Amino acid sequence: MNILELSEQEIVRRGSLDEMRRMGIDPYPAALYPTDAYTTEIKETFSDDAPQREVCIAGRIMSRRIMGKASFMELQDSKGRIQVYISRDDLCPGEDKELYNVVFKKLLDIGDFVGVKGYVFRTQTGEISVHARELTVLSKSLRPLPIVKVKDGVTYDAFDDPELRYRRRYVDLVVNDQVKDIFIKRTKVFNSMRNYFNDHGYMEVETPILQSIPGGAAARPFITHHNALDIPLYLRIADELYLKRLIVGGFEGVYEFSKNFRNEGMDRTHNPEFTCMEIYVAYKDYNWMMNFTERMLERICMEVNGTTD
Repeated sequence: MNILELSEQEIVRRGSLDEMRRMGIDPYPAALYPTDAYTTEIKETFSDDAPQREVCIAGRIMSRRIMGKASFMELQDSKGRIQVYISRDDLCPGEDKELYNVVFKKLLDIGDFVGVKGYVFRTQTGEISVHARELTVLSKSLRPLPIVKVKDGVTYDAFDDPELRYRRRYVDLVVNDQVKDIFIKRTKVFNSMRNYFNDHGYMEVETPILQSIPGGAAARPFITHHNALDIPLYLRIADELYLKRLIVGGFEGVYEFSKNFRNEGMDRTHNPEFTCMEIYVAYKDYNWMMNFTERMLERICMEVNGTTD
């Protein structure tokens, strides 16, 4: 990338990267970092009466407050966020204070991944935090994150542009906490549905994605070419016909979570590649299937949301 195409922040971050390397710090270590706790679990299990707990956590720096010999930063892992207290003399007990004065204060940025080893405590303001004894650079972020600020329940500078959010989903996940919950619930829905079918004795299968004749629905397919056979093939528009053939072959009930592809119009809620679940059961009618589906939806709602509302 031409340096003239970089923003001022990106140029500064690359300078910090080079400085870390000159100091002998690998900004992208591949070694194991032995985390043993998550931010939410630390907060939920903390007790003022319990013995002091040592933890090892890792995540992104989401904010910093530097105040001379002591600082605070907010660390975000896959579960949530927690405050980390960093004292210069605790982090650097010897004469060399570069890890605090140079690395933490000057070379680290919002969005960088770090590892923290220390103990859990409650600050004078009552916030459960981690007192850092060790700080390890795990990955230097070369591009700045959008900074979303929340104060008194009001969000400022929100990352809410639909075009940017859907094109850069990874950024959306980092800065908008509620988005991750959608991903988690989607997986829980799939797991609940899969367990429901398995409990009834039906079998999950895989059917071909590349098909010589696309069928099971009315849609324009994506076309590709099979070199060895010298024939055109189509990405499936549905898995229906193959599932029905399995019923013909003697299975009583089969289902599949399939990736389907339809080469038609698209918008924010209409994707050319999408996931579809289809189930086929022998010796039943549509009344049975309606009742079966209603019970499935009730079970999913209870397992994912704890309510049928």
